[in-house]
Amino acid sequence: MKTVTVKFTGKSPLSFGKYIQTPKEDRETHDAHDERTWRERMHYNENGEVFITEMMIKNMLSEAAKFRGEQIKGKGKSTYTKHFEAGIFVNTPMMLGINKDDVECEVIIVPTDGKRGGTTRVPKRFPKILNWAGQAVISVLDETITKDVLERHLTDAGNFIGIARFRPRQNGLYGRFNAEILSWE
Repeated sequence: MKTVTVKFTGKSPLSFGKYIQTPKEDRETHDAHDERTWRERMHYNENGEVFITEMMIKNMLSEAAKFRGEQIKGKGKSTYTKHFEAGIFVNTPMMLGINKDDVECEVIIVPTDGKRGGTTRVPKRFPKILNWAGQAVISVLDETITKDVLERHLTDAGNFIGIARFRPRQNGLYGRFNAEILSWE
């Protein structure tokens, strides 16, 4: 097993779209509820520090492997996808060093049914982090994933997949990043 420390540096804003679980208060409008609770769309700890979850990073790498479709030399048509899906895990959330109260709000008009092209639209508030960076520790269990392979997948993940809400893979603009492997042990 290899333990890899990766530094992520955002090259486009980051935004989250986590489901808000706080119920509406009596006679509170949808808009007032959204204005009161929009910060809940972010992931943050008890101190209010915003983070990117382990599964967001892992799923982003698995999606990059599917996107690349790179074949493994000497293994016929076999690709790296299953190796990334089963052979890596992220140990801890990637802390961003940003407090939830310091994040700006972005109001977007979105379809009420959540599907692109919907006819009925409403304003919704989303967190928007302009400058972000953090480190993640990734355990690579599968020996098929070498340092060079991981670097290529991280590069494509940063350019074409992205992370969080409104990312490139979902036809968005946010969540792009540069990634640098700091250690491979």
